[in-house]
Amino acid sequence: MLPERYQSYAQPAGQRVLQPREVELYDEHDPIVHVADPYDPNRSVAVRRSQLQPMQPVQPRDLTPQPVLDPVALRLLGGGVGGGVLLWGGGQFLVGAGQFVSALSGVGVLLFFLALAGARVLLPGGRGGTHIEVHNHARGFGRNTTNL
Repeated sequence: MLPERYQSYAQPAGQRVLQPREVELYDEHDPIVHVADPYDPNRSVAVRRSQLQPMQPVQPRDLTPQPVLDPVALRLLGGGVGGGVLLWGGGQFLVGAGQFVSALSGVGVLLFFLALAGARVLLPGGRGGTHIEVHNHARGFGRNTTNL
């Protein structure tokens, strides 16, 4: 005959009787994983693997460096500066063309008067020339005598 199993009839003072609520076998449920606590980064929280949601794939980010200045603004600025330089150059061209035309007109007037003088020298005749002599004799105290 076997001895009777020990049963404690009276609990020591201040202790409660611990009864297991339910026993869970190792292979009965999915494993527990530890994830970072969303409220405290220094802690981790135990969660069943079946309760975790799968990670959504993250969209790839464009990591190419962005220009410091806007390319469209640079194009507009370049167009404005280029247009201003073009108009300034056109104005300088017109100033030069005006000086050229002025010089040509001066040379043309000179050639015209030289042609008139040459024609007068080379082609005598036509109307007779008029010769006028004027004699002015000045005497003392502002007395003048003029003879034609």
